[in-house]
Amino acid sequence: MFTGIVTAVGRLDAVRPAGGGVVARVACPWDDLAAGESVAVDGACLTVESLGPGWFEVHVVATSVGRTTAGEWAAGRRVNLERALRAGDRLGGHLVQGHVDGVGTVEAVTAREDALLLEVRVPPEVAAATVPLGSVTLDGVSLTVNAVPRPGVVQVSLIPFTRAETTLGERRPGDRVQVEGDVIGKYVAGLLAARLETRDS
Repeated sequence: MFTGIVTAVGRLDAVRPAGGGVVARVACPWDDLAAGESVAVDGACLTVESLGPGWFEVHVVATSVGRTTAGEWAAGRRVNLERALRAGDRLGGHLVQGHVDGVGTVEAVTAREDALLLEVRVPPEVAAATVPLGSVTLDGVSLTVNAVPRPGVVQVSLIPFTRAETTLGERRPGDRVQVEGDVIGKYVAGLLAARLETRDS
């Protein structure tokens, strides 16, 4: 479990194919990781398989490659990192599982005073569970939904701190981002869909 509060920006030092998946070596600032620990890499919960001073390796299996941007990863890419939540930690963002729902596409980036507005087309299952002023996770960053300007598109606002401390300030129209919908919204949408299906049948 995570909160979407990015605590470091790492770098992919090496990426290699492994069966239908990929193995990535990630440079990071931590020296106290342990094998088996969970780390969110751009919002995807991955297991530390091996590690050394200033780096760790993760294996992204084929099923995860199919719903994330991991298939596009290359050495040099900057990635948002967050270690797993500990009992008693502050929930500065929202409850994030690290289970990426799919990939969204940035449709517009607009400067508005001291904020940067991103409009992102999200997967249908995320759109169905998203409401204005609710939460959404983009590349591992917990964000508030400003608005739903058109069907299937969410608008978020990046404050200067978020732009400086994560990779989202680098995003441009056409860029693809990993998306996780709000877990509470997904449960509500799923329960309602099941009830409606039962009623109609």
